Amino acid sequence: MNLFEAVFAHDLAAPAIHFGGREISYGELRSATLQLAAAITSLGVERGDRVALLLHDSPEFIEAFIATCSLGAIAVPINMALPLEEQCSILHNSGATLALVEPDLCSTLPTHAPEKLRFLEKTLSVESLPRDQEPESIEFPAPSDCEPAFILYTSGSTGEPKGAMHRQADIFYTNQTYCREVLRLKPHDRLFSSSRLPFAYGLGNSFTFPLLNGAISILCREKPAPDVIGRTFVECRPTIFFGVPVVYNLLLEHHRHKEPLDCSSLRLCVSAGEALPAHLGEEWEKTFGVQLLDGIGSTEMLHMFMSNHENAVRYGSSGKLLEGYQARLVDENGEPTPDDIEGNLWIKGDSAALGYWEKPEQSTRTFVDGWVRTGDLYRRDAQGFWFHMGRSDDCFKSSGQWVSPVEVEGVLLRHPQVARAAVVEDFDGGGLPCPCAFVVAQELESDSSRLEQDLRESLAAALPRFKQPRRYVLVSELPYTATGKIQRFKLRQSLRASASKAS
Repeated sequence: MNLFEAVFAHDLAAPAIHFGGREISYGELRSATLQLAAAITSLGVERGDRVALLLHDSPEFIEAFIATCSLGAIAVPINMALPLEEQCSILHNSGATLALVEPDLCSTLPTHAPEKLRFLEKTLSVESLPRDQEPESIEFPAPSDCEPAFILYTSGSTGEPKGAMHRQADIFYTNQTYCREVLRLKPHDRLFSSSRLPFAYGLGNSFTFPLLNGAISILCREKPAPDVIGRTFVECRPTIFFGVPVVYNLLLEHHRHKEPLDCSSLRLCVSAGEALPAHLGEEWEKTFGVQLLDGIGSTEMLHMFMSNHENAVRYGSSGKLLEGYQARLVDENGEPTPDDIEGNLWIKGDSAALGYWEKPEQSTRTFVDGWVRTGDLYRRDAQGFWFHMGRSDDCFKSSGQWVSPVEVEGVLLRHPQVARAAVVEDFDGGGLPCPCAFVVAQELESDSSRLEQDLRESLAAALPRFKQPRRYVLVSELPYTATGKIQRFKLRQSLRASASKAS
């Protein structure tokens, strides 16, 4: 079954999408998708050709994605929040011959970086494509098990985006695993995600999960700032909301200091993208009476492979391994680690990507004999709960012992004057590694010296000396990827730049 058949196997009269104050039925979405598929075919797109989608979260994005994949071409969603230079780099790497874009990009995109756009033959606004009437017939071939249907580019938390190649079957697998085991959707459910459609997390939340189950997707073209999310809660009454930890923290701050948040329609909230601090999950549930289910997924695995479950939440953990996935923890020598000992997390499951587009060396390092090396450090307890200990490339040794930034950040975030925190590797006067904490204070006018002294005392009581930050840097904001992950590599770069100037 291809994606078109799977999505439109439901009641065509039922609402599929809530967007811009109106509801679009499955029948209306089907007709528009067929019209777009006919337009794409008329432009000479063939099986295996890459079609870039430079579109905001909208019905047009979903129509374009379904049409492209179902025709046998390869959809390449591109994050609209990226600088134009980075968008052009993705267009260049993917070799897209056609770009379906928002109207304002039709004139600016082709002239911005022509040296990177030599593969791009056509740039068309979805609003200008001919859609006079539904075509009589469109041939959607059976999907292949070995050919990619779409390429999702990583958010660049390590500084280098890579395109993970996924099949249509991967979409169906994540629906059978995470969606059915954790979300357990009903047709009346209304799903709203602050994470955007070009990302693996947002693609499942706002597109494949609701539309493969006859539910409703709430789409929002605007940037999901707290006031926009709050207004959407009131106007659209979602039953499930998806976000990343920084969004939940911002929403709590908005609720406390600006305007009360109406969460009365919600039955579940979901967090992913980065480990959810225990206190944040507990505060959310205490404030709104809605459980916040943390989990972990990746672009390479398409969506979640571990999650907390409704009425079985352990805040501070990523929950339990989902059915349909295997996991193992190995040490730096590749040997298995026992319970309660952290190790490098490897995952296996049928939603794994085929590899990275045009990056064979990185593919070989990440995809090994059916396993995916996640780059995450985890430990598992005897009850089967999994705990994120940081990224393997973020962890470092201090005084000869491993330091997990996530653990130190969790202690920092318990302090009432700390809004956000990130811990990275620094070096002392003798050139030895030690922790450095970047801190965003709750109040802009905080006494930095007093706050630093308080934090030093708090962490001295909670952590062994080798885990305690030697330096504190108060900043107004932390650098994040579009999916809400802290870009620790940028913080490390700023420390190196400061050290160079000082010398």
